[in-house]
Amino acid sequence: MDMDIWIHTDNGKSSFCINRQLYSVESDYQRIDVFESKDYGKILTLDGDVLFSDQDEFVYNEMAVHVPMSVHPRVEKVLIIGGGDGGVARELIKYPEVKEIDVVEPDEVFMDVCRQFFPEAVDAFLDSRVKVFHQDGLRFLRRKKEEYDLIINDSTDPFGYTEGLFTKEFYGSCYHALKEDGIVVYQHGSPYFDEDETAFKSMHRKVFQCFPICRVFQAHIPTCPAGYWTFGFASKKYHPINDFHPEAWNRRNLKTWYYTTNLHLGAFMLPRYVEQLLIAAESGIRK
Repeated sequence: MDMDIWIHTDNGKSSFCINRQLYSVESDYQRIDVFESKDYGKILTLDGDVLFSDQDEFVYNEMAVHVPMSVHPRVEKVLIIGGGDGGVARELIKYPEVKEIDVVEPDEVFMDVCRQFFPEAVDAFLDSRVKVFHQDGLRFLRRKKEEYDLIINDSTDPFGYTEGLFTKEFYGSCYHALKEDGIVVYQHGSPYFDEDETAFKSMHRKVFQCFPICRVFQAHIPTCPAGYWTFGFASKKYHPINDFHPEAWNRRNLKTWYYTTNLHLGAFMLPRYVEQLLIAAESGIRK
């Protein structure tokens, strides 16, 4: 019998029609469910919220990785905060110059579920360059100084056990953990609904105070709220447009389903309402 997953906001809800529930487990951190759907394949939810699906996970993972990798001239060491599903690591191992990838994922049960139901991405952890640490991300970061070329914050959301990964201390710790020309990319949420605007501005304000270069880019992800998602790009040196090298990236001939170098440029061209939110967040902050 078909049933629906309902995703709620303060003022409404959206649904995904599914065939059956495949798995459910409660970890020390969250409730993890896997469903089989008609349109999106397998869907994984955390505490009732959709995290990703078979059909659109590639959008998030490609944008989180290929945008910074096409800007930084040589990334050798990467830190992924979260990322227990393996999607970000899968995209990173396509780059031969990357020598080390540290993945900090505290929830071992989450990784086990992904290994069982989404093995194509989790297989990236078999690459010899990848090391997995089951630790708190912020605590791990505090011990690192000028070590990484790229940090990708692939944690779930700014609530619950991941709340510390969206604080000013976290972004300051990222700054100190990066080398002198390092980049951090992080999920910035969806600012479409009024209820999310405050969190969106707060996050940008925190990062803007820590990094000399701070931009936001966007992607269309169908299972995200309103189908619209944004990412943050913060850098000590490289600008995501001025230091972008499309010809060099295209020569790699990497297979992607969403990211292109033309899309890269367009992703930083934001709707006016998003621009206004960012301007409001930056107001009163001197650089």
